[in-house]
Amino acid sequence: MASLPRRTSNRPSWPREPGAYTAILRGKNGGTGVGLAEVYDLDAVAGELANISTRGLVEAGDNVMIGGLIVDGDGNGMVVVRGIGPSLGAFGIANPLPDPTLELRDSQGALVASDDDWKATQQSEIEGAGLAPTDERESAIQATLAPGAYTAILRGKDNGTGVGLVEAYNLP
Repeated sequence: MASLPRRTSNRPSWPREPGAYTAILRGKNGGTGVGLAEVYDLDAVAGELANISTRGLVEAGDNVMIGGLIVDGDGNGMVVVRGIGPSLGAFGIANPLPDPTLELRDSQGALVASDDDWKATQQSEIEGAGLAPTDERESAIQATLAPGAYTAILRGKDNGTGVGLVEAYNLP
């Protein structure tokens, strides 16, 4: 078995058993700013990453929440991307984002899809995938994507602010 290379940054890397894991990213001494947490599936034969979610503060203007995903392989991949806000209150999250909107963009910044109130556009597809948000104001997009990098941008409708959750699910 090969040894993992010694890391010189805060990038832990180790084999994990299948399951759900949480990574918490905090500023040193309570500092704030933009942070990046990355997850890589290094053993495509043994399994694949099924979903990833990130919770954080969504503010107005350019201070939005951005989640990234990469579709890898030879063919297209089907994903569901969700923007959650109001339902977070049921889990004790203070100040949930009242009305999230969601954009999915490709690596060139071109808009692939957008959503405000998930039932307005792809209700049957989202419900069929078993990933319907619990609040009608939340956003969801189901898309078949060519291999490449994409970003999901979570904003508050009418410059609303609060705690939001951006999620990406890899569909079979």
